[in-house]
Amino acid sequence: VRLLQPLWDVVRAREGLLQSPFFPVLFSGATYTAFCLPFVVLDVVGARAPALRKYKIHPNFYPSAGQLLLCLLHTLYQHVVFILPVTALRWHWGPPSWPAAAPGLGELLSHVTACLLLFDAEFFVWHVLHHKVPWLYQTFHKVHHKNTAPFALATQYLSVWELSFLGFFSSLNPTLLGCHPLTTMIFNVVNIWLSVEDHCGYDFPWSTHRLVPGGWYGGVSHHDLHHRKINCNYAPYFTHWDKLLGTL
Repeated sequence: VRLLQPLWDVVRAREGLLQSPFFPVLFSGATYTAFCLPFVVLDVVGARAPALRKYKIHPNFYPSAGQLLLCLLHTLYQHVVFILPVTALRWHWGPPSWPAAAPGLGELLSHVTACLLLFDAEFFVWHVLHHKVPWLYQTFHKVHHKNTAPFALATQYLSVWELSFLGFFSSLNPTLLGCHPLTTMIFNVVNIWLSVEDHCGYDFPWSTHRLVPGGWYGGVSHHDLHHRKINCNYAPYFTHWDKLLGTL
């Protein structure tokens, strides 16, 4: 009996909802909002809680209500106007199939890791190009760099061009690897969490980069430095590409 079978059986029991063209948008939007919410609460109460400031990378910066609302409305607008039509079109080509058997635990872990490494490499190349080519930066990527001190809800403050490519990479890799639907869902959850953590502005003792030995995972401090200096730390998660190419 596969360890993940009970979980997969629970998921498959809601197959009608999962095969809806609205599910990918609801799933990604709800996951993103849920991961951002704790950091939004910290940003709201942090200015009045000195004990939290030692974990804040920019201890004197807290996003205003206007900044938080602008980022939230921007994300909602893009999900409804751009992401929903694309997912509906994919659904029209054929709803995904749902196998009866769950993936093995080893298969799931190896595929999620492989998807993260592929996404990291793809985004690194895309990111370097959009910083080295002035037209690409000014036209598409500069939007994301309006926030030099990132906060969680600024994670998806992106141009449609950038959001489309990130969505393409995160959809392409599970397809290339032939991932199980449950693996794809978990990869997307992990990917959303890591991207939010990268922009959250808080460096906690339990932050992901402190849990990965050897400095191979950059995390929030790595990406925050990119927003401040913009000419280094192009990889979103891991550090090996920046180390190899001298941009660390």
